[in-house]
Amino acid sequence: MENKMKKLLPPQLFIIFAIGMGVICWALGLKHYLSYPWNLIGLLFLVGGIFLAQSSKNHFIKHSTNVNTFKEPDKLVTSGFFRFSRNPMYLGFVIALFGMALLYQASLSSLILTVIFALIVDRWYIAYEEKMMQEVFGEDYRQYSQNTRRWI
Repeated sequence: MENKMKKLLPPQLFIIFAIGMGVICWALGLKHYLSYPWNLIGLLFLVGGIFLAQSSKNHFIKHSTNVNTFKEPDKLVTSGFFRFSRNPMYLGFVIALFGMALLYQASLSSLILTVIFALIVDRWYIAYEEKMMQEVFGEDYRQYSQNTRRWI
């Protein structure tokens, strides 16, 4: 399973969950807890989350380091949004999915899928990356992780 998961990159998982939310929400006819126009508050979270993820990715590109989760890290980036969170790209994805859940009128299934996505990201992708960062950057990464939260 590990090799299969290495082929599923975080943006792909995000898209699967975003589509899955809509399909599950309406296909099962689940109750919605947020009606129009209140559900549109989700646009703020969706746009903000995508902005955070994309800005953080662009920051990696600016520093000429790889963005791919499963490639060995070549630079320790601690500036930009990485000053506040060790994982602003993942945080952005979770915020964006929460926005999608609100846009889908906050059905319980959408909110649960947001939590499941966050758990998968935390336990699979982030755990893998942190292990690699520790191996490659040693004490520098340990210091960074002591001073910067994993999420927020």
